[in-house]
Amino acid sequence: MDRIAEIRRTTQETDIFIKLNLDGSGEVSLDYPIGFMKHMLATFARHGLFDLRVQASGDIAVDQHHLVEDTGIVLGHCFTRALGEKQGIRRTGTCFFPMDETLARAVVDLSGRSFLVFDAKLSGIPLISGGYSFQTDTVEDFWQGFTQGAAATVHLDILRGRSDHHKIEALFKAGACSLKEAVSRDPRAPDQVPSTKGVLA
Repeated sequence: MDRIAEIRRTTQETDIFIKLNLDGSGEVSLDYPIGFMKHMLATFARHGLFDLRVQASGDIAVDQHHLVEDTGIVLGHCFTRALGEKQGIRRTGTCFFPMDETLARAVVDLSGRSFLVFDAKLSGIPLISGGYSFQTDTVEDFWQGFTQGAAATVHLDILRGRSDHHKIEALFKAGACSLKEAVSRDPRAPDQVPSTKGVLA
């Protein structure tokens, strides 16, 4: 069965449409007003081999927080919808991802329980390029929204690093690779939900 989901979420602060194919090849179509997050979403799709379409707008004249967090929420909900009852998946995934001087670790469990541990060791200084800036503190907001929407336990850690750009990008790459493993099909248990409870909800 195709593991594809599409969701539109509209509030007074944001309007977000996401279409996700868990079994894609990393193709992206992104209409996103925050350049650095657009880069991170493309990175996420490429390293997770997820086909990802995003159209988003929001009140970024007020703050980037609303749009970035809501994007995480909608993306997480797409994972939940695409996985259905989660039969036959591996459920957990782990990735260590190096990026020059930076080493990131991501560990995920599609457990049905939302919990985020986030230790990125970011400086809090915005990333600025070409007159545009990115509020790096919203990265945690994105992953908090994602864990909420995906009902997942996610641990994201920077083990070492200097550049905030590298730290954030390595976390997105590690997160994507660990999710790719977690959603992959287990050929030894194709009809089983990987839980002694018999459900992951």
